[in-house]
Amino acid sequence: MNFDTIISNGTIHNASGTTPGDIGIRGDKVTAVTGPGELSNAGSKHRVDAAGMDIIPGCLDVHVHLALPFCGTVSCDGFDSGSKAAAAGCVTAVIDFAIPHRGGTLEQAHETWLAKAQGQSLVDYSWHMAITDRSHIAEIPRLVGMGLPTFKEFMIYESEGWNSDDAMMYATLEEIKAQDARGGAMLLVHAESPRLLDLLIERKHTPRLMSEFGARLHAITRPNLVEAEAIERCIRWCDATKGRLYVVHMSTGEGADLIRAAQARGVPVLAETCVQYLCLDDSVFDRDDGHLFACCPQVKKKADIERLWQGLGREVSLVSTDTCSFTREQKQMWRQPGGYGDWTKIPMGLPGLDTMVPLMYSLGVKSGKLSMSQLVNLCSTTPALVMGLEGRKGQIAVGFDADIAIIDPGFTKKVTPSNLQSRCDWSPYEGMTLGGFARYTLVRGTPVVEEYRIVGKPGHGQFVARERPGLRGSLT
Repeated sequence: MNFDTIISNGTIHNASGTTPGDIGIRGDKVTAVTGPGELSNAGSKHRVDAAGMDIIPGCLDVHVHLALPFCGTVSCDGFDSGSKAAAAGCVTAVIDFAIPHRGGTLEQAHETWLAKAQGQSLVDYSWHMAITDRSHIAEIPRLVGMGLPTFKEFMIYESEGWNSDDAMMYATLEEIKAQDARGGAMLLVHAESPRLLDLLIERKHTPRLMSEFGARLHAITRPNLVEAEAIERCIRWCDATKGRLYVVHMSTGEGADLIRAAQARGVPVLAETCVQYLCLDDSVFDRDDGHLFACCPQVKKKADIERLWQGLGREVSLVSTDTCSFTREQKQMWRQPGGYGDWTKIPMGLPGLDTMVPLMYSLGVKSGKLSMSQLVNLCSTTPALVMGLEGRKGQIAVGFDADIAIIDPGFTKKVTPSNLQSRCDWSPYEGMTLGGFARYTLVRGTPVVEEYRIVGKPGHGQFVARERPGLRGSLT
């Protein structure tokens, strides 16, 4: 049998287990997975000797914001640089958020995001559709039929025109439940309590306090209660309607406790966390450049980090990044003429596509917290299952897309902005020595990274239509 590509002699890691072996690829699909050396005599146009290396299914970052107009500017990584960062970091598919213009429809937002991605992305892509007006609820069946079964509502960001109130979320969840008899759908929610948050910000929004505390006010005005109360409310609406719910970027231990209790009583709710909530705490705001770390929700306490690690693969189904990159110059928008900084003006978001898998590999696998199969489950298999790509992505198996990353376990590098692919000129993880970067990355059988160099052509990535969101995976 002849192949386009053979990857031989590596250690293949799936969520179900680890085995040495060879992989044969024809076109954009995996067509053979065998024992080690069994494809040594097969013909191929391209052969990769992966001896001593870890081979994983390409990971999915299901929460990114590329070229997003936000906080008075536009995030600096678009689908061009963002997809290069993804590929360098073992990520072969991303899911963004298509947010309508004021007065616009969901279908118009879909067309806008297609225009951003087509001809630019190295990796495959899709998006969640942001519901920012009650009229959008009626569009849900049509978007599900277009392969877009996941929707997003923000409980905050009223100034951006993005926010949903309780009634709107409840009505959306009713329609999500109605889709069970059709294509199947899921609602993603940014859970922070808006009126409580507004009150706490208002109390601290004075020149004296801003001069005294600076960027620390970002954390001071967002205690854990802001997220936990909102998650509890969302769970109630989910329980009442039975519409599937997914809490994005969960950052608190209290949130994990609430999700665990809700799942135990059969509420159809899932949650993700982001890698920054597994490795950064709010002491970063004490730094001279602490304003750079402003994101929403913000990083919390060391106890929250520990609780989220404990919940991985159970009440915390998967890991993403919430990538939303802003340069140092953009982050400086908070500086005021009086010499103090208004923390409410900092563009909120962190870069992260390069470093999600390396952080999970280095802090998880290398520290003994995770096995390679568990990393694959959290970053590839469960994301594919939950987001409607089961049977196509998230596994190295015959018939699946040949999305593959190869990691040399002996390779590490100290993180600097200059050795990442992101356009951002700083990194939250600068100075950390990490492994887990892709020595090779293939997207649907085509190499896009070889020997740590980007070799893929812009536009290789494709829009992927998704199907019914799946049930939560389990940590093996």
